[in-house]
Amino acid sequence: MAAVSDLYMRFHQIHGANVRLDDSQTQATRAESFGNGVCFSKEPLDPGKIFLVEIEEKELGWCGNVRIGLTAHDPRNLETVPEYSLPDLVNLGSSWIFAITRNHNKVTTDDQQSNPAPKSHCSMEAFLQIGNHKVPKDKLVGRSRPGRYSHILDQLYKTNILPATARGSRVGVLYIIRANMGDLHIVINGEDMGPCARGIPINQPLYAVVDVFASTKSVRIIQVDYGFPSLQTLCRQVVQKHIMHRLAIDWLELPALLKNYCKYE
Repeated sequence: MAAVSDLYMRFHQIHGANVRLDDSQTQATRAESFGNGVCFSKEPLDPGKIFLVEIEEKELGWCGNVRIGLTAHDPRNLETVPEYSLPDLVNLGSSWIFAITRNHNKVTTDDQQSNPAPKSHCSMEAFLQIGNHKVPKDKLVGRSRPGRYSHILDQLYKTNILPATARGSRVGVLYIIRANMGDLHIVINGEDMGPCARGIPINQPLYAVVDVFASTKSVRIIQVDYGFPSLQTLCRQVVQKHIMHRLAIDWLELPALLKNYCKYE
């Protein structure tokens, strides 16, 4: 299990002043106020690989929600982390950030306008096809916290009826290469909302950006497995199968990083 950390997508240690990361660097919580919540992926994204987060906590009293996108700025080279992703980080250039809503200003071609692709909220396909890339769908859809109405809420996530920024919703960003440029896609609970931006230069590393802004209080990275299950994934499945509830993993005599890997997918 020593290689678990190598497979993890994590948040960068450089982030907004109000952000607190947990020990696994997969949970980002805004400790106070409503701004200074900008976070970055620890490593640049590869084409077709999604950076996926689940909204864990909400905070009443603020207007606005999580923002997500890409930046070509290496966090280590920023003099200071901008207070807001919109407009501050975008104003630095080479950043493509979007506020999460159900309807984005999608970039469409003439062919797409005349022949729009049919939408299916209840597709049984195992993968979400975006360009030439397939993203496993099993982790893309939000899940409720265990409780009396879990079965109802889980169905609402699957049909994408709940607000895009509801607690438990899963929001991700990825890019694909088309004509030697990047197309940015945002995915909400398994539904592709993009392309939201096109013509992104790919001659430099692109980092995911998550702005834990306003009503969004805390987010956690969801690890997405591509291809055949890894040894780590198979071991995690065995652990999860033999416990009554994932919170019981805290009681196991395992390293903290492995507990997080088992508990938070």
